[in-house]
Amino acid sequence: MSDKHIPTGGDYPDLEVGHNKEWAVGVPAILHSMEPAIKEMGALRTARLMTAINQKSGFDCMSCAWPDPGHRNMLEFCENGAKAVTWEATPVIVPRAFWEENSLTSLLDKSEYWLGMQGRLTEPVYKPRGADHYEPVSWDRAFQIIAGHLKALRSPDEAAFYTSGRTANETAFAYQLFARAFGTNNLPDCSNMCHESTGTALTETIGIGKSTIAYEDFENSDLIIVMGQNPGTNHPRMLSALEDAKRNGATIVAVNPLPEAGLIRYKNPQKVRGILGKGTAIADHFLQIRSSGDMALLQAVARRVVEAEDAAPGTVLDHDFLSEYTLGLGEFMEHIRDVDDAAVLEATGLTLEEIDLVADLYIRSERVIITWAMGLTQQKNAVGTLKEVINLLLLRGNIGKPGAGASPIRGHSNVQGDRTMGIWEQMPEPFMDALAEEFDFAPPRAHGADALQTVAGMQNGDIKVFFAMGGNFIAAISDTEVSEAAMRGTALTVQVSTKLNRSHVVTGEEALILPTLGRTEIDLQGGRPQFVSVEDSVCAVHASHGKVPPVAPGILSEVAIVCRLARETLDGSVDIDWEGFEQDYDLIRDRISRVVPGFESFNEDIRRKGGFILPNGPRDARRFDTASGKAMVTVNHLEPLERPAGRLILQTMRSHDQFNTTIYSLNDRYRGIKKGRDVIFVNPDDLAERGLHDGQRVDIFSEWKDDPDRVLRNYRVVSYPTARGCAAAYYPEANVLVPLLSVSDYSNTPASKAVIIRLEPAERQTRA
Repeated sequence: MSDKHIPTGGDYPDLEVGHNKEWAVGVPAILHSMEPAIKEMGALRTARLMTAINQKSGFDCMSCAWPDPGHRNMLEFCENGAKAVTWEATPVIVPRAFWEENSLTSLLDKSEYWLGMQGRLTEPVYKPRGADHYEPVSWDRAFQIIAGHLKALRSPDEAAFYTSGRTANETAFAYQLFARAFGTNNLPDCSNMCHESTGTALTETIGIGKSTIAYEDFENSDLIIVMGQNPGTNHPRMLSALEDAKRNGATIVAVNPLPEAGLIRYKNPQKVRGILGKGTAIADHFLQIRSSGDMALLQAVARRVVEAEDAAPGTVLDHDFLSEYTLGLGEFMEHIRDVDDAAVLEATGLTLEEIDLVADLYIRSERVIITWAMGLTQQKNAVGTLKEVINLLLLRGNIGKPGAGASPIRGHSNVQGDRTMGIWEQMPEPFMDALAEEFDFAPPRAHGADALQTVAGMQNGDIKVFFAMGGNFIAAISDTEVSEAAMRGTALTVQVSTKLNRSHVVTGEEALILPTLGRTEIDLQGGRPQFVSVEDSVCAVHASHGKVPPVAPGILSEVAIVCRLARETLDGSVDIDWEGFEQDYDLIRDRISRVVPGFESFNEDIRRKGGFILPNGPRDARRFDTASGKAMVTVNHLEPLERPAGRLILQTMRSHDQFNTTIYSLNDRYRGIKKGRDVIFVNPDDLAERGLHDGQRVDIFSEWKDDPDRVLRNYRVVSYPTARGCAAAYYPEANVLVPLLSVSDYSNTPASKAVIIRLEPAERQTRA
């Protein structure tokens, strides 16, 4: 495969590699968040925004979907939240001259970090067919171009409408309504690439693809098992909840291929002990599991639970719960007794003592939470693994009681709300029926394309127009070279964005960038400020109010962009008051209230201080809306990921100064990396076996079936305490190594935590 425009190493001459940290947050987090904020925004703007973030009358943080506590601190944000606000609310703007001075060809070689640092986008720009530059255009002209392309399609299914999880509920509902009124269910979203495995597994087993806990359940739990998750970087406010749980007597077990500083020790910057003391040790036990070994661990623990019940009948399993609320227990118990410890040890890299410890803790704990993130969802057997999470919880009735349940942690601020609002290529029939009745049109019923199917559609010419409401699709998706080639084969690409990213420079024959308001900014419509709403990881819905004026005049809100596009494209073919929607978001919420369950009094409930909680059958009433009406205990067959001799299992991951594909700086403080990203973390024993050493430059080859090898060249090896046989590199750069067809079974999520690689000395060795 060609290396053209694919990330390679050696471009960071000032790269520094130090030691990984054994504690997180503390005073450094304050300094690393406040210094850039004050420098970029000034003291007054910083104070105004940081005292409003995640407050009941403020705006929702865009950096993750971690829920807000009932009793909030005056400063209810984390380091990465502050960085996200600074990134969005910077007064630096992209000047008009930028488009004349920078061709698309020249921008292809710029990093994500460089692109984002150019500032906020303030006017629509258009790349005509055959041109190598964007040029400013009016809003009217931009919508005419898009509508012209859409109307010229032979079928509405030749367009795809992507959504980032940043999009608010009101925008998401209007957006999916427009797409379906246009005639397609091609609504891929970022969830396809992260938590789709969660939704698939949980919907089948418990009837809802969401968390079954409330925020306060953490402090009421006896045992919390944190799997495939790095809260210290990806959702640091979770550490406060874990700290409260520890101080209330909970035991915490961390299961991960890498040691993570936040799960070792947490120095709470809002507590004296976090500033002056040693902070709080978070994980009581760390199980350093091999990548993709989680199903084997869960099955081994479940087998021990069943064997304990066999040894003392009636004392371990929650028979009343299992009898009343579940199906499938008999088949599961017959299957689980055959789980082989030797196969488990090979798949996990753990010891029998470690597995016995977790099983004993689980059996002795009355209230258990299992929480996870993308470390579990991006494996080939991710759906089966998450079904095993549910199996283990069901055995002792750990769903639907205080302090217990399943807790998937979403990474994007409203990705869960977007799905609730209808952003999915396969929404269930009751939603489609309600949509049809409310708006008096026949929405398409055939399932649309998800994210990976959209790339395939672009490859074969079936998808000609790609419209993205936020996000950075081309950087986030797997198999970089293949996906970029597919995107270039489209007729038109449209990106609705606040700042530049890779997706703006990998375009179709024609391309548009439409600037939009940030969540921090006041949205004036119809002569009064509007607000939007979001849904967090525990099904809490709350309002988000912008607090500062827009960075420049003329920038449209996401709602306004959708509504104007709909008016230009649909020509009144469906009787929807798009103009009214744009002027008054209450009108959108009124329509949502008659379509989406749980929002029946949306406009009233969202104005309550703190918002409202959506109904959740498993959590609220042990009601399971599955086909059988019962929670399903399932049989899942273990198929360990095979690692050929001399190979490693690579996982992609974020650095600390990163949110999804947005790079805030070139540092990863907790892993000891400064001023660079071209590194691969490898266990020192694995390096020795391969005759490699710390600091050496290597080429990373991924191997997939009969495909040619994909390659990431000239990366600096970092000797690091990863699990044996495993390696890690930063996303999105390492996406080039993830084959497009390497996906999770059933969910079609990229298997970015299960990439088989080999390392070879690089042809050129650069200074590290």
